[in-house]
Amino acid sequence: MKEITKETYLKWYEDMLFWRKFEDKLAAVYIQQKVRGFLHLYNGQEAVLAGALHVIDSEKDRMITAYRNHVMPIGMGVDPRRVMAELYGKSTGTSMGLGGSMHIFSKEHRFHGGHGIVGGQIPLGAGMAFGDKYFNRGAVTLCYMGDGAVRQGSLHETLNLAMLWKLPVVFIVENNGYAMGTSVERTANHSDIWKLGLGYEMPCGPVDGMNPVKVAEALHEAISRARNGDGPSFLEMKTYRYRGHSMSDAQKYRTKEEVNEYRKIDPITQVKKVILENDFASEEEILSIDASIKSRVLDCQKFAEESPYPEKSVMYDAVYEQDDYNFISHKLK
Repeated sequence: MKEITKETYLKWYEDMLFWRKFEDKLAAVYIQQKVRGFLHLYNGQEAVLAGALHVIDSEKDRMITAYRNHVMPIGMGVDPRRVMAELYGKSTGTSMGLGGSMHIFSKEHRFHGGHGIVGGQIPLGAGMAFGDKYFNRGAVTLCYMGDGAVRQGSLHETLNLAMLWKLPVVFIVENNGYAMGTSVERTANHSDIWKLGLGYEMPCGPVDGMNPVKVAEALHEAISRARNGDGPSFLEMKTYRYRGHSMSDAQKYRTKEEVNEYRKIDPITQVKKVILENDFASEEEILSIDASIKSRVLDCQKFAEESPYPEKSVMYDAVYEQDDYNFISHKLK
């Protein structure tokens, strides 16, 4: 695994804080009705992504996830201005404004969605890994899912085939404690999700998803195993989301005391503490990073708000390849 250095911690701090503030800005503009539909924010889960980015091969590895998917593409190299524009429904967005919050996508940066169907991305992730193995690309797919998605039957079908064919895929459960408003304890007779891998003799285990170091260590091992041809792994990242399932979530299923307890192990706070204790940066330098991030987020907002909406004809062009298809004889010009 690449050494975790001073530069690593500073990058983690800058990246995670930017992702947090990016999501906070989306929450603010959502209330102003500048972003419509559903909005699922990543606040609290940033260490899962930060740790992964430290160990993947950024030139060929892939990611696919569910609908809490705004910051992952940014981590993979997508321009954050285009991500925000997509949420605004603007033509400069990653999907020309036609996908919105749940469907961020970038083939160029090997980020394959954003999927609104619970668990829908799981077999797709295995399918991409099958393609990479078939064509000897040497790539590994990180397939993310929430704790609620593991109750889908497609997970078990996928785990079976992934082990049978030794696919280069790492299945990552972001267990933030609740599937919408349903706690993990209410969905099965055991709460150790990682044990689902045991039924397929798949390497599996729990990971501290609030600590990017622990995430990086676990994923380095799993990715190495996949790249070497030894097949998939199933990891349960134990994390937490500080905001509701979506912006419309009243969060009556948990207490403020519970949320505040998890705030004590906020991944951004943990990384900042290491930075200051080891003199990787001064308080003044931290404040400078904070100010820079605020400016970057405002730039994303400005870009999104000043971008045009897509022409109505784009909706037809994005769906129908055949120009003279009868159903669109009335196509808008």
